[in-house]
Amino acid sequence: RELAMQVAEAFRRYAAHLEGFEVLAVYGGQPYAPQLQRLERGVHVVVGTPGRVLDHLERGTLDPTTLRHVVLDEADEMLRMGFIEDVEWILQQVPEDRQMALFSATMPPAVRRIAQRHLRAPVELTMQGKTDTASRIRQRYCVVGAAHKFDALTRILETEAFDAMLVFTRTKLATEALTQRLTSRGFAAEALNGDLAQAQRERTIARLKAGQIDIVVATDVAARGLDVERVSHVLNYDIPHDPESYVHRIGRTGRAGRSGEAILFIAPRERRMLRVMERATRQPLEPMELPTLEEVNQRRVARFYDRIGAALRSGEAEAFRGLIERYEREHGVAALDIAAALASIAQGRPPLQVTRGDRDDAERATSQGRRGGEPGGHPTTAGASRAAGFEPAPEGRRAARPHRPAADAGRARRPAAAREWNMETFRVEVGRAHGVQPGNIVGAIANEAGLGGEYIGRVVIREDHSFVELPEGMPKDIFRQLQKTRVAGQKLQISRALKTQVESLRRSPGRARTGRARQF
Repeated sequence: RELAMQVAEAFRRYAAHLEGFEVLAVYGGQPYAPQLQRLERGVHVVVGTPGRVLDHLERGTLDPTTLRHVVLDEADEMLRMGFIEDVEWILQQVPEDRQMALFSATMPPAVRRIAQRHLRAPVELTMQGKTDTASRIRQRYCVVGAAHKFDALTRILETEAFDAMLVFTRTKLATEALTQRLTSRGFAAEALNGDLAQAQRERTIARLKAGQIDIVVATDVAARGLDVERVSHVLNYDIPHDPESYVHRIGRTGRAGRSGEAILFIAPRERRMLRVMERATRQPLEPMELPTLEEVNQRRVARFYDRIGAALRSGEAEAFRGLIERYEREHGVAALDIAAALASIAQGRPPLQVTRGDRDDAERATSQGRRGGEPGGHPTTAGASRAAGFEPAPEGRRAARPHRPAADAGRARRPAAAREWNMETFRVEVGRAHGVQPGNIVGAIANEAGLGGEYIGRVVIREDHSFVELPEGMPKDIFRQLQKTRVAGQKLQISRALKTQVESLRRSPGRARTGRARQF
């Protein structure tokens, strides 16, 4: 969706002086009516996600007969997320004499077959990956589980000397959730994702350049082309999908010949990805120890002293001397006690020095409050996870992988940690007969609902249908969208599983003759 909006916006900019030029972005989660009105009037370019383009073709609201050019972008991503069958169907509907281009970061066999089947005498162009920028950037990594990522981020923000920081997450919802949590902690942060209007995007970048904000939480697509010299640090809150994305991310710092800092959060089982990133950048990633609470407190105290010194140097404190002397005289209170009371007032609600218990209690309170029926209590909204807002499972890229290694194929996996929200079982009308894999279902749901893999439970594949566990309280608009979402060319037609079906799954979790459970 983000890429569709960004590509459409790029078309508008490039065609700014072409009178009457019309471009339309079509994607799931957007009302049909405005799209139908624009299509009826006629447009020159349609930029869309596979599911919504397919829907319009089936409805007859998108007429492909006059198409002259077809571009398939991010082909390997389409394959990874289980949309390749939809793409094949769409390409079969377009005229034979159209010109076609295909772009893909990698060229797996399935993507190459599409190129051979639908492109006529294609010329293959390969771009060399960029590694020159990485030589100016110190790269570090921190091994941290999903439940502790937010705490790790705030410790780094409080102790690391930086000018401005760009924090990368995988989804636009994650940018909003993480930004909300950071601002609630007092950090000057804003989100940058594909849902932002161009004017709002430009305003956020201008505020970053002007020093009005210090932290921008962004998706890969939204950060493309971002060039702000004061970005001294890039932090990969979610590990990128591929090494090229990592190189692109860290290239947002170290601009104009300056040095930069890049920090990568990885889960314990993602350590193997370190070698991949090092090969891509031809630079080593250094291990990084998280700052301790003692170091955090030392930095807080140092900043507190700096504020006192700045106030004394500015002369603004002079106006209060008479008031303090009068209070001391009338109430018989020592000046030191008065100063301590004023410091407490100035500090406000968060304590100056945090203890482990304080931080843990605060996290629990935040989690319980957001799960306890407040607006935004569903995991697809800000603050759903206890420690990480809206983020992927501890394994990091669970929702993105099409399948697990063969060694895991015959057994259900236990969750890495107990979930802190209730799950509900849903039935979807795709199964083994359609060639579906658990990862296809997980990927489609993760993409359409914006859910990290952490929020998607067991997937049980049966012959002509499947079951999947999702958090309770799914918003109606997401439920409706998932009903129309396609996997392996079939609509999910998601529905809540019957009580008898749920009980049957509990009695035989993954050992039934017609299917086996896979834990995600």
